[in-house]
Amino acid sequence: MKSWLVWGVGVFAYVVAVLHRTTFGVSGLAATERFQISPSVLSGFVVLQLIVYAGMQIPAGVLLDRWGSRKVVALGAATMATAQLVLAITESLPLAYAARVFVGVGDALTFISVLRLVPVWFAARRIPVVSQLTGIFGQLGQVLSAVPFVLILTDIGWTAAYGSAAALGVLACVLVVAVVRDSPTGVREDFTPAGIRETVVQIGVVWRRPGTRLGFFTHMGTQFSVTTFALMWGVPYLESAQGLSAAAAGSMLTVSVGTAIAAGPILGILTGRFPNRRSLLVLTIIAACATMWTIVLALPGPGPLWLLILLIVVISVGGPGSMVGFDYARTFNPTPVLGTAQGIVNIGGFLATLLVVQTMGLLLDAFGGYGFDSFRVAWLAQYPVWILALVGVLVTRAKARRETGVYPRTLRQVFADRRSSPRGKLADSGTVHVEEERSDDDRGRT
Repeated sequence: MKSWLVWGVGVFAYVVAVLHRTTFGVSGLAATERFQISPSVLSGFVVLQLIVYAGMQIPAGVLLDRWGSRKVVALGAATMATAQLVLAITESLPLAYAARVFVGVGDALTFISVLRLVPVWFAARRIPVVSQLTGIFGQLGQVLSAVPFVLILTDIGWTAAYGSAAALGVLACVLVVAVVRDSPTGVREDFTPAGIRETVVQIGVVWRRPGTRLGFFTHMGTQFSVTTFALMWGVPYLESAQGLSAAAAGSMLTVSVGTAIAAGPILGILTGRFPNRRSLLVLTIIAACATMWTIVLALPGPGPLWLLILLIVVISVGGPGSMVGFDYARTFNPTPVLGTAQGIVNIGGFLATLLVVQTMGLLLDAFGGYGFDSFRVAWLAQYPVWILALVGVLVTRAKARRETGVYPRTLRQVFADRRSSPRGKLADSGTVHVEEERSDDDRGRT
């Protein structure tokens, strides 16, 4: 039970971090009025936050490897709470920008630190599913920003809404300090601190592992579309281009969370049972997202509600789908550098997101603001990222297979193994016997 308690508090901190991350997206129009800014300047808030978030991933991973999850998550929660409090009371545009920078810093420290707790506190067979649940339940923060935060913002005002978010951040910090521990014994695995030069060399070694790069491109291709939608342009698009009310547009984001909750455990089970087929899941998710956006953008006018819901459902599978990237990092890197590897993987999706968010803001400015035709052009910024991610996954997957000398079995071989097993199924599904993406020095780990 203690493992679930520690994990649960960590997930709560991540929920609050996602709340902080997404508040500006659902309050975009209110921010436009409060600070008297254009769409490109508005997108600059999120882009700056994402630049900091992506840029902090490797430093955050190094800090995680040195300090452990408890200290890093608590520091992230305190940083975001302070930043949201500043944003609640300021009307200064430069100060508001600075506050979002520190939201990005605190956010960067949180997710990979919570994810690091999973292999320490849970048995190997549970790691893929619990990792999925970490990402899934964390997205409940998006529900908090889409529903109660928006209600407070609409009924009471900006200061009360952002002040409430800051209060939750303080609560998260206190709970993490009181409950979270870095290991069941209370003692972390020894890590010898390295100097700057050794740290840079270590980062290079981690990056050169094909599985790390495969995780990077996996995260890039699956995660950015739904993150762009939820973090910045989804609500304005649904309101201004598709004609939904503010309440309806905000509620549509809950569809995204519900989809992630439903899809995550399924993807986690499939990842654990068929590790050689992980890349097939990734390629399918990327192709499905691109296809759905193509259908919606090809329409001459606003789409029917059922089609918009289907769009959100499909792109939202990319959230839990991106967790496969972290599974690559785990199975390709030894524990002492796992934080660094996860940080590198996490850069992929958020680097793509910040590029698409900013490009869309510029295109909206160039094509006349928040109109239907402007948004239709702006959303095309996603396609180059999908192409890059697909190429990256295919190339790094091939390198991983060549390095390990292991290729995925055919479905006929899989089912033959299941029939020949004494219990009619493969042995312990939590133990990976043969993987297309596993490195030599990690072959003995689970």
